[in-house]
Amino acid sequence: MKQLDSIAIIGVGLIGASVGLAVRRCGLAHRVIGIGREGSRSLAEALRMGAISEGTSDIAAGVATADLTIVCTPVDTIAGYVQTALDAIPDRGLVTDAGSTKASILAKVATHPASARFIGSHPMAGSHLTGPENGHATLFDQRPVIVTPDNENSEAALEQIEAFWQALGAQTLRLTPSEHDQAVAMISHLPHVVAAALAANTPAEHLPLASSGWADTTRIAAGDVQLWLQILNDNRDHVLKSLDKFGKVLTQFRDALATEDNDRLGELLQAGKHTRDRMEEQS
Repeated sequence: MKQLDSIAIIGVGLIGASVGLAVRRCGLAHRVIGIGREGSRSLAEALRMGAISEGTSDIAAGVATADLTIVCTPVDTIAGYVQTALDAIPDRGLVTDAGSTKASILAKVATHPASARFIGSHPMAGSHLTGPENGHATLFDQRPVIVTPDNENSEAALEQIEAFWQALGAQTLRLTPSEHDQAVAMISHLPHVVAAALAANTPAEHLPLASSGWADTTRIAAGDVQLWLQILNDNRDHVLKSLDKFGKVLTQFRDALATEDNDRLGELLQAGKHTRDRMEEQS
């Protein structure tokens, strides 16, 4: 991808700061403009650590010269920021995001006359930690980024968004917004609910005995509660379907164990091992 004049990042928390650090690592833009609330600690920290070259609280001014604007804010605010950016970007500019849900964002943005210049993205990378201080330039290396076009987007614009993420080290794939939301309900949103349920139901007196297995399984339960409330509610229908499917499998485990059906129990365990092994082979 050719070097851009400027990139604007709305929201410079973990993901936004990591985008900025990755852009500056590969020299993708002359200017990296961070946009946040006036007096924002995150904006000051992102500037201090070199994730952005300049910062502002004025969205219109921040995106006015940006070849590309990336919205990296909580999901319930993304559509509003995208619309504000679309009002102010230059004629050559595009807007993308890094949100964990897609269909509802696209539906809200679709009413904007320049909606074709917005292409949704979702980098499948992150951490249970928050804030720019936890961002790093290699966050997207070899990680999938889902790009979610609609019929209004031009192929040239899609390719530019894909080239951007690829320049940051990511591997891109395309899904419709609905396909995206269905997939992430199972591979991202359901695991968070399961991790939270396990952590919440572990008696405090057992915690001194917990080791790497419990810690690995529940790590994501430490994520920001308000952020996850937004994500789960925004993707409610798909998450509920995933919970129903998962509940049926748990019932199969319980029934096999209760009836001492070791053949069935072994099949269930082997199915899980097979899927996990396949992921390791593909990585």
